[in-house]
Amino acid sequence: MKEKTIDYVLRATWMAIAKMYNEEASKEGSTMATGFALLSIDPENGTPSTSLGPKMGMEATSLSRTLKTMEDKGLIMRKKNPDDGRSVLIYLTEFGKEMRDYSKKVVLTFDQAVRKEIPEEDLEKFIEVASKIMDLIASRKIYIE
Repeated sequence: MKEKTIDYVLRATWMAIAKMYNEEASKEGSTMATGFALLSIDPENGTPSTSLGPKMGMEATSLSRTLKTMEDKGLIMRKKNPDDGRSVLIYLTEFGKEMRDYSKKVVLTFDQAVRKEIPEEDLEKFIEVASKIMDLIASRKIYIE
């Protein structure tokens, strides 16, 4: 492609970030998906399993597999929701909380490195543009029949 499309730049950037996160996570025997799940679970009150998928943008099958792996590794435990017996709450174990702290450190280290290299006004413009792209997609006005 002679010119890079917007989706190419976004996709290539995200793929590079995902690869970097997976490399860091592998040092602790983990994955980016596991780290993201750890960061999405409320460390004090737990999180309903049904709200994790939308929060993480994961399909039910992938989320189910990730949660099963996390449970097998002793990162999480499932308990019935006392307010709704039909649903399950996901809680972090002590090990899960330690790994959550590690995941948080990895994300913040990346964030600090980017902020150190890119001027604040450029980052603000980037976030503004990304927000407008997400709004455009959410409006469903791109592919109108």
